[in-house]
Amino acid sequence: MLDATIPVGVSGEDLDIRSDGAVLRGRLVRPMGTQRAALVLHGATGAPARYYRGFAEWAARERDLAVLTYDYRDFGASLRGPMRASRATLADWGRLDQGAALAALARIYPDTPLWVLGHSVGGLWMGWHPAMGRVSRAITIGAGLTHVSDHPWRYQWKARVFWSPPVRALARVAGYLPGGLVGLGADLPRGVYEDWRRWCTTRGWHLSDVGRTLPLPDPARVTARLRMIAVADDDLVPPDAVWRARALYPEAMKEQKVLRPGDFGLERIGHIPPFTRRNAVLWPAILD
Repeated sequence: MLDATIPVGVSGEDLDIRSDGAVLRGRLVRPMGTQRAALVLHGATGAPARYYRGFAEWAARERDLAVLTYDYRDFGASLRGPMRASRATLADWGRLDQGAALAALARIYPDTPLWVLGHSVGGLWMGWHPAMGRVSRAITIGAGLTHVSDHPWRYQWKARVFWSPPVRALARVAGYLPGGLVGLGADLPRGVYEDWRRWCTTRGWHLSDVGRTLPLPDPARVTARLRMIAVADDDLVPPDAVWRARALYPEAMKEQKVLRPGDFGLERIGHIPPFTRRNAVLWPAILD
């Protein structure tokens, strides 16, 4: 379905993506001319696909990229029923839904170079995605194997409250995590919160479940040129946690980059805000 509300210079359409029994709602934005690559954007936990809309339109218009954004199962525009009935997990989002979105883009563009951009959790699962073998360039931002003790003290108390037994009990009673009550904003399926909680309070993050509830990834799939971006003032995923994730992709050609607020005339950047329109000054540094 064509979208007539997007800016001049790009075209867009909504589409459905099948993912292991779930249907994900996606949006593909294309440049008006020939695209030089097709990029899938795997979003952060709790960040709806609409949040990335400005970035996707800019990348299509200014960088000639076709950009696919989408919402994970039972979240955002992909929510099909009451969230309390959802059985979705964060592992489903990372392993299945991200893999399905990349595979869908590969089918749409069989002869176009494929790129991946992963924000936060969106950058930690590439070894599970079969279509990564076709990807020539990958970028992660704020994607790290974070333990609760990694947060600076100014944020650590908030994180420990977020993972505390009362918040876990709230999610159990409600049947989902009411994001507005705990400062997250977006509601999350209970299984997503449970995975997230367990991994952020366990060394090694999701690797702690590999060989138990998670199958083995295949790091050899990820041979793309990989730019790993950390944000200097990211309290949620500090740079040291981002560099720790290098071990996930031993075969990739890796580049490390740090975004510092002062370099862009900003007072702060943080974890989620790099993709807001007011921080568009960051976008060339992420993509170019």
